[in-house]
Amino acid sequence: MAVVHISRAEAASNFEGVLARTANGDEIHIEADARVIARLLPGGPPKPRLLSDSLRILTDRGASVTLDGEFGRDLEEIIRSHREPLNPPAWD
Repeated sequence: MAVVHISRAEAASNFEGVLARTANGDEIHIEADARVIARLLPGGPPKPRLLSDSLRILTDRGASVTLDGEFGRDLEEIIRSHREPLNPPAWD
């Protein structure tokens, strides 16, 4: 993996090429006035998150999540009711 430094103008004029380099594993640093203003990193597999982490994030954001005896049953019902495959739009 190479770290590539490019100007903001170059990134804007050839964004498809920048994305292609990132997809091939390069880390792209976009610069303006000799400072990095953005970094593009190659994507990787999603990192699984524990339910406890998700609940903490929700609580930090002000959500009022309640885990009661029905939670597991409700979650299983939600999963059973959404068995259709995910077909994201072509632009994803």
